[in-house]
Amino acid sequence: MVKRLLVAFPLALVGAVWFYWLILPWPLTLRFRDPGTTALMRQRIAEARAAGEELEIHREWVPLDKISRRLRRAVIVAEDGNFYDHAGVDWNALREEFRYRGDDDFSWLDLGDVRALLGSLRYYLDNRDRVRGRSTITQQLAKNLYFSTDRSPVRKIDEYFVARRLEWFLSKDRILELYLNVVEWGPGIFGAEAAARHYFGRPAANLSADQAAALAATLPHPLTSNPRHRPGRMEWRKRLILSRMGGTGPVQTVPLDPAPAGPDDAPIGDPIPPDTAPPDTVDVPPDTAAVPPDTIPA
Repeated sequence: MVKRLLVAFPLALVGAVWFYWLILPWPLTLRFRDPGTTALMRQRIAEARAAGEELEIHREWVPLDKISRRLRRAVIVAEDGNFYDHAGVDWNALREEFRYRGDDDFSWLDLGDVRALLGSLRYYLDNRDRVRGRSTITQQLAKNLYFSTDRSPVRKIDEYFVARRLEWFLSKDRILELYLNVVEWGPGIFGAEAAARHYFGRPAANLSADQAAALAATLPHPLTSNPRHRPGRMEWRKRLILSRMGGTGPVQTVPLDPAPAGPDDAPIGDPIPPDTAPPDTVDVPPDTAAVPPDTIPA
């Protein structure tokens, strides 16, 4: 009897994990269908109702070619400089964030790799409030579509698997199009078109470089700092994004043409190194400052 249990238990565990993997969202239909209300939208509506308020969702879907190339580039610079190079997860960024010191080619049979992994786990447990996870655009899209802002390890695992599925089924441009149309840009403001019209009174196709950088700088904390609410908190991040939007890289999918001079395109100062940002006005996650210009699509 004991032997049977010893055999049955691991088989049942494997079966349960396999079943759990199968029931996670499969985003195949997103190849030809735009999503409706997302999990994050439903979360915000529920939060508002719990506070005795009603939240009106503002979103207007537009195809990728109707979204300013400046905004596309600014978002990639700000959120995921290796977007066109990874398969859903930026392992190099994660290694840096979790202080992993093992080999790139991890093996459970290598004691050095196992020790490095345990060291990363200890670092996470000791610094969990500061570790951000370096989520890619694909992972953020998975979170917005299907999950919530909960940062539990289980949710991150779910997000990982769905992000990989998004990369399997969709092109990079389709992933970027979906992301820019569902991401949160303020209370009730979802998607680039709604954000551009709400904050600047113009369509997303006509954003200036300064406006595009402002929207990209809003993404980490859209409810607490945006172009209308406490914009000073994101000003340094906006300037950093602007300084890096002129970088070049091997990917040509998101070209950025020079913008004509105008009132919205104020001169940009020299790039600000991360360690010189004023502490009382900065709200910049550490992963943003780590994006080198030469990795950004031209």
